[in-house]
Amino acid sequence: MFQRTFLRQAQRSLRSVRPTSINTSAFRRTPQLPQSVRAIAPQSAYRFYSTENKAENGEKKEGEAAQEAEDPVRKELEEKKKEVVELKDKLLRSKADFLNLQERTKRDMENSRNFAIQRFAGDLLESIDNFDRALLAVPKDKLDAPQTEENKDLLELVSGLKMTQNVLLNTLKKHGLERFDPSEPTEEGKTQKFDPNLHEATFMAKVEGKEDGDIMYTQSTGFRLNGRVLRAAKVGVVKN
Repeated sequence: MFQRTFLRQAQRSLRSVRPTSINTSAFRRTPQLPQSVRAIAPQSAYRFYSTENKAENGEKKEGEAAQEAEDPVRKELEEKKKEVVELKDKLLRSKADFLNLQERTKRDMENSRNFAIQRFAGDLLESIDNFDRALLAVPKDKLDAPQTEENKDLLELVSGLKMTQNVLLNTLKKHGLERFDPSEPTEEGKTQKFDPNLHEATFMAKVEGKEDGDIMYTQSTGFRLNGRVLRAAKVGVVKN
């Protein structure tokens, strides 16, 4: 009686411990791998990490951090360089402007000094022409005649006029005023040609033995002040 009871309790306990049936249809059947792959498969479970990559990543991060720290300094340096270039350009421009102003001022001062007496010299030209008219008023035969008691005063007057005229012209020449006579021959001994920059043609006439453009008559002489024509000479020009 006692044995039967013990067996029944043992059977009940075994039934309670036995696992429930598992529905294998819920799981998908995994495909069978080749034998070579199955041999390698366990090794793929292990993961290998390289310390070099970690070091490189660390160096990159440090480099990026240093670059970010240097960026403000680099930007400031570039701005300073640009500022230096701009200041240098402004300095060169200012220097060029100052040199141009200096040359212009120097040129204006020279022109003022050279042509300061231009108006005064222009007013004297009429007086110089009066000396020429006075000398031309005396007949040439009387000037060439020998000196006597009768023409002594006349000859001395003419000589005084010439001396006064020469002194006046020499004084004006010291200040840059010069007279030029187109009727005088050139250095080669030829007749001067008409130049519109120096001469003013009052009339034209046909003259045998001379070429067109030759100056045949001088009505009034011309004057130059430091190379600038103050008054053009009035002349007659040959036109055959």
